Amino acid sequence: MIAAVAQDRNSKLAEYLELLHAMAYEIDRSMHAIAQNSLPTLEDSIAIQQVLADRLRELANDLSDAAPKDPATSPRQQDEELVSQIRGAADKLQSLNRRYSALLRLSSRSVALMVSLLNSYKGQIQEGSGPRLKQQTWSCRA
Repeated sequence: MIAAVAQDRNSKLAEYLELLHAMAYEIDRSMHAIAQNSLPTLEDSIAIQQVLADRLRELANDLSDAAPKDPATSPRQQDEELVSQIRGAADKLQSLNRRYSALLRLSSRSVALMVSLLNSYKGQIQEGSGPRLKQQTWSCRA
């Protein structure tokens, strides 16, 4: 019984670790999509991130509910190794997530500035003056 519970916990920990790596890959993929202005790739990556986040949340709840109550009955060796790997992957993911968040903030700010700039100017056609032929030029005024 204890071995089966430990095996189930270890398989969930292994899946959790795999999902953390997949999430890191998708965040990196999203950042590249933003850099390349590839909206379809960004949308696809965000959809995958949502699925991964939901599964990570489910696993976290399952693992916290099934945490061993008695340390003497829990298999330490493999469990601790997986937990250590998970901590490392989670730290890497948090660092990547901070960069992703900063990129999104800067991108959103850039878009807002461009929209503001383009909305605040009104284009008008003006005729050139002087002895030459009248020429039309495009200018912007605030």
